Amino acid sequence: MAGTTTDPVDASWLVDLRSASQDCADRGLIAASKWATDLLLSFSAKKKLALQYTLEAQERNKSSQSSFSTSTPAKALPPPTGPSFAADASGSFVETQPTTSTPQTHSHSQSQFSAQIQPPPPAQAPVRPVPSLSFNQYFDVSSLSLSAEEQNFEKERVRAEQDLLIGAKAYFDAREFNRVMYMLTGCQSAKALFLSSYSHFLLAERKAWSDWHKLDGSRTQPPTPINPTISQTMDKVKNAKDPWLLFLKALFLSRLSRREEAIEACLQSIAGYRFNWSAWILLGSCINDAEELSSILNLLPLPPTNFLVQLFLVRTLNELQSAAENELMVCDRLLSEEFFPHSMGIMSLRASVLYHLHEYESAEVQFDAILRIDPFRVDDIDIFSNILYVQDNKLKLSKLAHEFLNITRDRPEVCCLVGNHYSLRQEHEKAVKYFRRATELDRTYLTAWTLMGHEYVEMKNSHAAIEAYRRAVDINRKDYRAWYGLGQAYELLSMHNYALYYYQHATALRSYDVRLWQAQGSCYEELGRPREAIECYKRALISSELHETLLCLKLARLHTILDERAEATAYHKRVIEFCQEKDRPIHEYAKSSVEVAEWHLNQLGGDLNVAKELLEKVAASNVEEVTRATDLLKIVKARIRDREAMMNASMHG
Repeated sequence: MAGTTTDPVDASWLVDLRSASQDCADRGLIAASKWATDLLLSFSAKKKLALQYTLEAQERNKSSQSSFSTSTPAKALPPPTGPSFAADASGSFVETQPTTSTPQTHSHSQSQFSAQIQPPPPAQAPVRPVPSLSFNQYFDVSSLSLSAEEQNFEKERVRAEQDLLIGAKAYFDAREFNRVMYMLTGCQSAKALFLSSYSHFLLAERKAWSDWHKLDGSRTQPPTPINPTISQTMDKVKNAKDPWLLFLKALFLSRLSRREEAIEACLQSIAGYRFNWSAWILLGSCINDAEELSSILNLLPLPPTNFLVQLFLVRTLNELQSAAENELMVCDRLLSEEFFPHSMGIMSLRASVLYHLHEYESAEVQFDAILRIDPFRVDDIDIFSNILYVQDNKLKLSKLAHEFLNITRDRPEVCCLVGNHYSLRQEHEKAVKYFRRATELDRTYLTAWTLMGHEYVEMKNSHAAIEAYRRAVDINRKDYRAWYGLGQAYELLSMHNYALYYYQHATALRSYDVRLWQAQGSCYEELGRPREAIECYKRALISSELHETLLCLKLARLHTILDERAEATAYHKRVIEFCQEKDRPIHEYAKSSVEVAEWHLNQLGGDLNVAKELLEKVAASNVEEVTRATDLLKIVKARIRDREAMMNASMHG
């Protein structure tokens, strides 16, 4: 996406976003509806006025053309829009897909049982579509399109079932899923089938999770809840052409861990209705890594210059903890006056990118801007709390926690915020209480499970930490934090082989993270495998200036253990050069100075003047190595005098 521009704003965007907001709401997709509404309200006043003027001009042209070509009065034509199908019920799904770190949003109407859709485990074979194929080449487009007769039939059935659909939606909003299915019995429209099938799925998921939690702590508890009715429900939509039913098909396939088929169904759904943001989120949840994401891009039914594709890329890379400067540029472009300058959703994406880039101060400024626009916005407030936690900003985190507790106590993001507040104050038991409350509100809230594990590690309760981290891994196997946490917990139990296994999983997901390579190196040291430890520390050294001194000292020590003095001295020299360049105090490189000086002293042809200079600095300080440095300095000076005496004798001889 480097160097890619964005298609200019078109008047049809206004129509499509208005339609999507209503369509998604009609099918219970609250998160998707909120997303469309956020973009709809984010145009600048000048841009929106221009777009509206263009739409009215198009309406007048169509009306005049119609009246010119017919003798009957022209009927008001609806504005051009995508297929007139309502947006999919994935709003609930989108809300509950965790990310950690990633940033995630949860709708206010989100419920525990609608949160149970989990991304499939990455143990499956990666999806590698042929890069040269486009969407039209990969799929039989004609088989996905509704004929004119089918479209007319759907419109007629929706019109005939209108009152029943209104009643069913009211029951759906009240989470009375049995009543939804009963009311829509015998209805034939795709919209009715969607609401009925989705209600059946959510009801079955609720029971599956209830039965699963009854087995908590039992050896008979399966890794994930078992929903035996999904296959039966999917039979109703397996041959669907309607884009919303295709989304539902993808949702069921994802729950069955049939990832490749779920991706295909998502792509087909997006082709039919591109503004169903829930389909984009579901597609992203099926992707395991950045390489796979790149291969999927060729199959998208939209060009890379489309703003939907670019938002999808930024969000998915955030989920994969792979966002970079390019994603920041995309967000900046989409937040310009020409696009969506007031979009809090895109601002939040931008703040998440900054968070993953460790630019915490800039991320904090971005979240402050969001809260100035809407001080009651709960979405992503957990990410903001993570940023303040990392910055050790106790005062601001405390103020934020109290403000949002007054807004609502029943959102998992707020519970996570309060948990971070107590964790920063070292009140770990209170922190656990709020993180647990967050998981009760949303069993698939990855961030809460992971942070709960961190608290248990701080409390030295390794077994409870392992249980929390395992729940996080079951929810999302692509999040490195849970794998890393499992490694830490097993390391506390001195089970270094187990710890190494989990650290390797975490490193595979986040290969550029210095901490993970250091953790692996530490395990190899404990297992008495210095050669492997050296390789890990070298890998960590590639991308770490902050920890360069520490890593070089570890590498020097390991090479010394292996009796590789030249390699050890090379790393000690690197420590000295780094510290002197950064004007660090002598105590940070005193040990390395002594080691390098001793190597010159013992090495045939060693530079005694360099050794003398290094030792004099250490001897003149009050560091721990001063005694050893003083003793070596005496020897070095004696050697220098002897060498000078020999040179004088040879000159006079």
